[in-house]
Amino acid sequence: MLSKRVINMKESATLAMAKKARTLKEAGVDIISMSLGEPDFGAPEFLRTAAKQAIIDDYSNYTPVVGLKELREAISIKFKRDNNLNYPADQIIVSTGAKQSIANLILALLDPGDEVIVPAPFWVSYVDVIKFAGGKPVIIETSIENDFKVSAKQVKDAISDKTKLFLFSNPCNPSGTMYFEEELKDIAEVFTGTDIIIASDEIYEYIVFDGKHFSLGSIDEIRDQVVTINGLSKGFAVTGWRLGYLAGPKNIVQACSKIQSQFTSGANSIAQRAAIAALEAGSRKVSYMRDAFLERRDALISLMKEKVPHAVVNKPQGAFYLFPDMKHYIENTKLASVEELSEYLLTEAKVACTPGSAFGGKTNIRMSYALSLEDIKKAVDRIAVALDKLLQ
Repeated sequence: MLSKRVINMKESATLAMAKKARTLKEAGVDIISMSLGEPDFGAPEFLRTAAKQAIIDDYSNYTPVVGLKELREAISIKFKRDNNLNYPADQIIVSTGAKQSIANLILALLDPGDEVIVPAPFWVSYVDVIKFAGGKPVIIETSIENDFKVSAKQVKDAISDKTKLFLFSNPCNPSGTMYFEEELKDIAEVFTGTDIIIASDEIYEYIVFDGKHFSLGSIDEIRDQVVTINGLSKGFAVTGWRLGYLAGPKNIVQACSKIQSQFTSGANSIAQRAAIAALEAGSRKVSYMRDAFLERRDALISLMKEKVPHAVVNKPQGAFYLFPDMKHYIENTKLASVEELSEYLLTEAKVACTPGSAFGGKTNIRMSYALSLEDIKKAVDRIAVALDKLLQ
């Protein structure tokens, strides 16, 4: 009865683990969830005020498929101010979350058999959306020893005559890795003179701890090949508002608009009006979130090194995830995979983590530290006890 397309598609691993954790919580089990990529802050007051005003002003009608003109103009100004990107409003489309922006792009670009180069670890939905569109993911492996970064040579070696797209996030979900200016310039050189499109997912742009965020699209030599994706969910803690945007070459934006016109039409009108206030404010009104995440990052790294000594951890430069390598606990116990490890931690430690295999990390788990310091400490204590029991 069901299509092969949907049968072959995997459920999002992050949402699947969150569902399991939620079911246990509803049954009265004390679960600490480190599985979802969702800030634990409330929406900033100034954004809630803007949303209320939009309701009072009765912004209740359909919006243009590409988004309100005023919002696209605000996005254009934000790109110039924060990223040195020159995207006029007619090269911007607003969608129902950055996830839809990415799906629109992939569907607009790929024909069956086209290849997409994706560095691992990667955001969980990239690969399945590529496959859904008939494309072939070409995964570049990395390791925790080099902070999960691909080199320009690895990228060059992965290119074939079928390569259509290079897709990555910066900062990265799930590893927190951030590519800096010189590294991006090396990668950009690989694509200079080709017709390959590069998609830069910058949804965690405002959550950067070490160094300065740099947008790939600001490099002149590849400016016309870059598609930049961003949104409100992570930086402004409004995941449920579902507001993302994409900017790039006009023909690609027009193609994304055509697809969106048949699936969802324009994004939520109230969220769009409030988004104008968010983009005008920029990071200055939400820097307290970044500061809290930095404190939590350092606490989680310290606790993992102290209490879970066989886990290999690095120091992520952005986002709010740790992606430790748990190989020792898989190879030296009865567990056969990182999926089994994650299930064990959920049932034994009562801590929900997402198996790294969903992100291309075969022996890693993703730990979100978008929770209180108290819960982070409690979670690591529980994990340490459960893993010690495994090794006995």
